[in-house]
Formats: sequence, structure tokens, C-alpha cells
Amino acid sequence: MKRFTVLALCFLCMLTVFSQPSVAAERQSYHWYCAHQKGHIQPKADARLSFVEALGGYYLDHRYSDANGSEKVIYLTFDAGYENGNVAKILDVMREEEVTGAFFVLKNLILKNPELIARMAQEGHLVCNHTMNHRDMSRRSDAELLEELHGLESLYRECTGLEMARFYRPPEGTFSRENLQCVMENGYKTVFWSFAYPDWDNEKQPSLERAKQIIMDNIHNGEVMLLHPTSATNAAILQDVIRELKGMGYRFGTLEELTSRVPS
Repeated sequence: MKRFTVLALCFLCMLTVFSQPSVAAERQSYHWYCAHQKGHIQPKADARLSFVEALGGYYLDHRYSDANGSEKVIYLTFDAGYENGNVAKILDVMREEEVTGAFFVLKNLILKNPELIARMAQEGHLVCNHTMNHRDMSRRSDAELLEELHGLESLYRECTGLEMARFYRPPEGTFSRENLQCVMENGYKTVFWSFAYPDWDNEKQPSLERAKQIIMDNIHNGEVMLLHPTSATNAAILQDVIRELKGMGYRFGTLEELTSRVPS
């Protein structure tokens, strides 16, 4: 009788466990995508991602939609997970050109190159949250997501004595509705991008001429540009790109400015 009771209890426990829907089963993963648009026109995000802005997400400054407007704005953003000599070169260029941007960083960069992180802050850049470990967070619980964000905040505070800017970029642009809702409710603004190009693979870098052409062909007013500062190509062409943009009448805005609008 005792054996039967124990078996019955085990069976009931198994039913309870398997009847509970997992976080992974409940959450749908989305991948950020914003196609390049000819004619220097602001691109539109994939129609399936129309909910992003309503959940506190940003990828473009809609206030500057006129390609020939009297005011032209670009937002420079970088995803930085490690240093290979090029992040410092990028910072050198930006200091020389008196331009600031936003760096979305990982735990690895803070732990291994704290001097670079401190330099970013000292030179007026925003240091923002790309999570601790660059994992796909779309099927993780809210608690797991916040652990990644708060853990990075703590490391940054230990490194600099400062508070990390409360802007979040999902690793690889992969996210769920629940992720966006969670970070919004916890004081973060999610920042995607309206332009990126294949610059992240150090073994498959485009030529300087080709990379610069792709960037300049796709410039649009209100653009949030995503570059990877580990790219040797980006380090080599960034100064030319910045100077050409200045010559075209563009200024470089901050994420505080971008996110000062109310999401549509």
C-alpha cells in the first residue's frame, strides 16, 4: 500500500510539472530586421515588428523624415563585446572628430578592458547594456533577463563608479514581446537600428571602398547606425564617413534625444 501511495504521488508530481507551460513554449522569438531603402529614404521595420515602438522600442527618429530637411541627424551606436585593437582606434577617431555615440557592451569587455570602458564614459559616450553574456533572451524569463541587465550594471558601477545608461539592445536583435515589456517596466528603453551591414565577422571583412559605399548609399535622416567597433574596416573608414556626413550637414545626436519622443 505504501509503495502504491508513493508511486501515485510521483505520478501526480510528474503530471504537474509537464502540465505547466514553460517560458520557452509561451514566448515567441522575433528577429529585428530593417531592410535597406534606396534614395536615402527612411526605411521601415518589418511589418511583423510593428508592435516594437508601442513597447518602448526605438530604431529611427521619425521627426527627421525629410532627406533634404534643414536639420539632419545621425545616431552612432556600436555593439562591443571585446577588444582587438580596433575599439580603441574607433574611440581615437571619435575624439579627434569631437563626436560621441553609444556603446552597447558585454561583461567580457568590462572585465578585460576596464580602461576602455572608463575612457568611453570620460569622453562623453553613453555606455549601454547589451547583457552580460550575449545570450538569446527571447525565451528566457523576466527574472533571467533582469539578472543579465543588473549584473552588467553592477560591473560597470564597480569599474567606473558611475551608473550605466538605461538603454538596452537585445543580443543579435533577438527578442520577445515579453522582453520589451519587462525592460520598459524596469526603466529601460530598447534601441534597435535602421542601418547595419555585415561587419561583424573579422575573417570576412569587406573592402574599405565597398564598406564605405554601403554606408553612404544608405544614409538617411534620423538614422540609428549600428557598427561593430571590432571591425578593422570600420576603424579604417570611420573618420572619412564622419567627415563626409558633416559635409552633408549632418550632426550626431544622442540616445537621450532619440528617446525623448513618445513611441508611436
